[in-house]
Amino acid sequence: MRLFSPGRFDRWAFPLLIFAALLLSGQGWLMAHPEYNPWAPLDLRDPPGWATERKLSALRDDAADCRAVLARSGVAFTALPPAGEATCARPDRTVLTDFPLSPRQPPTTCAVAAALELWLRTGVQPAARELLGTDVERIEHYGAFSCRRVYGRGEGAWSEHSTGNAIDIAAFVLADGRRITVAGDWAGAEPSAEFLHRVRDAGCQVFGTVLSPDYNAAHRDHLHLDQQARGLGGVCR
Repeated sequence: MRLFSPGRFDRWAFPLLIFAALLLSGQGWLMAHPEYNPWAPLDLRDPPGWATERKLSALRDDAADCRAVLARSGVAFTALPPAGEATCARPDRTVLTDFPLSPRQPPTTCAVAAALELWLRTGVQPAARELLGTDVERIEHYGAFSCRRVYGRGEGAWSEHSTGNAIDIAAFVLADGRRITVAGDWAGAEPSAEFLHRVRDAGCQVFGTVLSPDYNAAHRDHLHLDQQARGLGGVCR
């Protein structure tokens, strides 16, 4: 009995060649589009894609890898020594030295720092240019670290602020001098309101939790951004 024949080989050879060609083509495409390549190292200068959120999420539990991402992406930062103890211990304190936060650059977790960089580049600045005709020059905040429980209660879950894993954004100062505040510009149909809603939505792509005035009255004057994992109760509203 003949187990092999040229005809049988011919029947399999062409599909195999087609599969190999598609595989090589797919590999080449992934190499050219790292934002869709789950195996490509994260670089914050790459455009965001479906693999970006998963890579950002992985940084929450690995400060060393996160800082390697910042360095690879050309982001200026300073790694501070650990501080605090017990519930409010902060083993990961990372400061973005060139980020336009005002009045100062607060230490956050590296995962928050990485998300801020991507949010500014892919969400905040494009929205400002399109809707307001200029760049954002400063981003005003209410702080990052606060050793307290959620809403300052005496019991219950600890806030992400207790470890510096969150930051509250209050306003955006434009290059032309205009100041867009969450408290004063969130409601209405003006471009400033659309800008604030758009940057909130853009934040939902890179942060684990985003809370705005649409969430509750406690957030009527700021956007709360943190890197709590969505599966652990993080929301976007």
